[in-house]
Amino acid sequence: MGFGNNPFVSKAQSAEQRAQDAADGGARERAWRDAGRLWERAAERENDPKRRASYEAKAQRARDAADGPSPSPEIPSTETLASLGVSFGGQKPN
Repeated sequence: MGFGNNPFVSKAQSAEQRAQDAADGGARERAWRDAGRLWERAAERENDPKRRASYEAKAQRARDAADGPSPSPEIPSTETLASLGVSFGGQKPN
């Protein structure tokens, strides 16, 4: 890390990546809340008003993502399942 860099920016970006890669809703929510907290800390340490406003907006977006519904997993069609060899009640669909 170079002199003058805000360490919380990279930490917040990492937390956002963890949130996007999370396998379950609880982990996703915690990671988004962590990202929001880290963006707030980055904003507190920022001297440039434009960057500070940007970091505050990112913090709010992360908190909104934590509060919002988690994306539902895609349900495969019966044709896709049949092509994978999944049986339905002991029988394959026609």
